[in-house]
Amino acid sequence: MQNWENSALELLVKSLDPIPQELNQLDWKADLSQKEERFHDHLSAFANYEGGGYLVFGVTRQGKVLGIEHLNTEEILKKIGNIARDGLEPAVTIDYSIKSFREKNLLFIHVLESSTKPVHLRGQSIEEAFTRSAGQTRKMTKEDIRKAILISQPLRYEEIIAYRSSSVTDILQRLEYIRIFEMLNLPVPQTSDAICEQLGVQKILKKVGGEIGITNLGVLLGAKELQNFSGKERKGVRVIKYVGTSREKTEREQEGKRGYAVGFEGLIQYIQNLLPASEVIKEALRKEVTIYPVIAIRELVANALIHQDLTASGMSPMVEIFDDRIEITNPGRLLPTIRIERLIDTAPDPRNDLLAKFMRRLNICEERGSGIDKALLAIEMYGMPPPEFIEGENYFKAILYSPRPFNRMTKDERIRACYFHCCLKHVANDRMTNTTLRERFKIEEKNYPIVSAVIKDTLAKRFIKLGDPESKSRKHAYYVPFWA
Repeated sequence: MQNWENSALELLVKSLDPIPQELNQLDWKADLSQKEERFHDHLSAFANYEGGGYLVFGVTRQGKVLGIEHLNTEEILKKIGNIARDGLEPAVTIDYSIKSFREKNLLFIHVLESSTKPVHLRGQSIEEAFTRSAGQTRKMTKEDIRKAILISQPLRYEEIIAYRSSSVTDILQRLEYIRIFEMLNLPVPQTSDAICEQLGVQKILKKVGGEIGITNLGVLLGAKELQNFSGKERKGVRVIKYVGTSREKTEREQEGKRGYAVGFEGLIQYIQNLLPASEVIKEALRKEVTIYPVIAIRELVANALIHQDLTASGMSPMVEIFDDRIEITNPGRLLPTIRIERLIDTAPDPRNDLLAKFMRRLNICEERGSGIDKALLAIEMYGMPPPEFIEGENYFKAILYSPRPFNRMTKDERIRACYFHCCLKHVANDRMTNTTLRERFKIEEKNYPIVSAVIKDTLAKRFIKLGDPESKSRKHAYYVPFWA
């Protein structure tokens, strides 16, 4: 039995014994004889009430249990469903069940609390909104409406239903649910209903009336084929390998078909297979390794997925591979609260919070702010040029450059590398000095003046500052980021 059914039965008992009285959470209905306008009011009231509420058909206004044998339940469900969908703004979600109570069958309709309030009559002002008080449905006061607006939480993109069906088999066939349970380290339930219940807990499925809905979160995480979901055809990650350093000639192109979670490892492996590799000898064995650190690719690709603007149409996350660089692009600019200069050691609110949280639970991406840090640390260890972050009109791009020695880096790259190095040292409770920056650039000690020049240029750009402005010792000087 569903949890809400247990609650509804308990409330019904409470409403009938010892003295029959309707409750704020529950309203009796003998049949459909009531004016249709009142059903609009009731559904609005329960949707605005904390925790929602229940209409129980088969109980008279005096609290006598008659049952629904004489009622046309299909007509009732059709009428209530039409009101929930078309008569209120925003639309209301309902569920229903027929349960035996005191040897009579009753129709329970569960009206879920709306996350967006106040729910009011469609086509009218928000003042035409209702709530429950003293077991009755009444119009909301201006103070009620003000409070409802304050606590209102608009439905997030990930919570919206992408596909619905009355067939459990149809729903499960569209998802790689076994892989999701494996990644969550959870046992796969033994029955289809139990599987759906657990996926509901994970916000991958949601009950919608008498149907089961797959949320956008469920599609993005676990779809077998994104193309099977309307509007999600362009959400797969496009990987393009070019010949040379321009986009003139494409060597290979592939668009991801699976959900991000179930397809992530395959995506990263596919990208690695397209990257140039170098041969190293380790423990007397020859081994080919890519010239880019895998952790940097993982973190930047995961970052692109969780920070993309999912409402943008006609553009998908994209990985473009050139001979000298990798460009990782996602739809949507950075949120206004995020600055490119502060991507290190920040805890930005991701645009898609539910997706980001789930990806972290699956260890696909790091905790807030640490993914970029890890990518930059790996890039430093490889002695590579610093990555470049670019914000366009409707996109954000991270560019990884292939290894180049210091003397082939541009002035801007040297300044950017100095700033990133200073940030990483600071967040590690360490200090950037001439010595640490020489080690980052792999420059010999005798050439310290070259590094001093880079530090001077970075100071001039005001990306870094002296850690101790009062000190006159150049030998013991250390530096901190401008924001420290």
